[in-house]
Amino acid sequence: MSETIHPIILCGGSGTRLWPRSRAVRPKPFLPLLGESSLFEQTLARCSGEGFAPPLVVAGERHVALVEEQGTPDMRLVVEPAARNTAPAIALAANLLPGEAIMLVCPSDHHIANTDAFRRAVTAAAGLAAEGRLVAFGIAPDGPETGYGYIERGAPIEGGGCEIARFVEKPDAERACAFLAAGGFDWNGGIFAFRADTFREELAAYRPVMAEGAARAVAQGAWDGGHFHPDAAAFAEVEGESIDYAVMENTGRAALVPVAMGWSDIGSWSALRDARRAGGDARDGGPDRQGNVARGPAELVDCRNVMVDSDGPRVSCIGLDDVIVVVDGDEVLVTSAGGAQRVGKLDGARRQ
Repeated sequence: MSETIHPIILCGGSGTRLWPRSRAVRPKPFLPLLGESSLFEQTLARCSGEGFAPPLVVAGERHVALVEEQGTPDMRLVVEPAARNTAPAIALAANLLPGEAIMLVCPSDHHIANTDAFRRAVTAAAGLAAEGRLVAFGIAPDGPETGYGYIERGAPIEGGGCEIARFVEKPDAERACAFLAAGGFDWNGGIFAFRADTFREELAAYRPVMAEGAARAVAQGAWDGGHFHPDAAAFAEVEGESIDYAVMENTGRAALVPVAMGWSDIGSWSALRDARRAGGDARDGGPDRQGNVARGPAELVDCRNVMVDSDGPRVSCIGLDDVIVVVDGDEVLVTSAGGAQRVGKLDGARRQ
């Protein structure tokens, strides 16, 4: 890639839908859910090497120790004084970089099976970003998923990518099936590329109070070694909002780079089951002939599409279909795959 890419790795969120394995003190990004390394470590690895600058990680104070434990020696860390969603977090990073710096914004807790496809998309996105575009990565859908937002492709852009016709909120099943049948729709994977000054300009145009507050928090903040601490009082006045609502759905400079790269946000136990089945896992050997996957001691008899994830106690299942069993210490979760999206609403997940 011709442009130097500055990875911005966002470590927000608590991952409650992967409770009880994911806990507030050690949430989803820092867990080895696929393979031996954590999702955060895997994110850093695919955003490193030739063409990449050292990463800039944005995380809350509570997770600084985890970031340091799993991070790279050359990384820098922005310690958020408070959680304010993705737009303010990205604004902090954008105000710490030169205007011409091309930012690659990546969530820290996603799985990407095909790193080569990811890097090809990054190269294409960097070219568009250098021209002043704000680029979203459009994930090729493999089913009528209702848990993701969608992006409709517009006209092709010379040199690669395309315009964005519209962003679509998470659809119901009927609309999701219609999008898949029509073609031209991608999932919004929450990965973006743009110049730092382009993002600052567009944020100032559509969320001027947020832009001013983030800039002031950086101007009045201070470095402590490799850690940057924004001014807490200035950042406390910034309202939380996602980059989609604050900027991407408003700007006239948006573009899309479609990519099929084996992506999953690992947003639920059913999503993790599917990722383990699709790619196998060095820790569990991949699925059996009935689509079952097990990590930890387990015996599955006459079961189909069952996942067991146990950190100790043996789990024995007979005659189950599409069920997930998780054992973490003294907590046990049993859910249908269809109910996995509601795990975050359980008392155990909410009242940590």
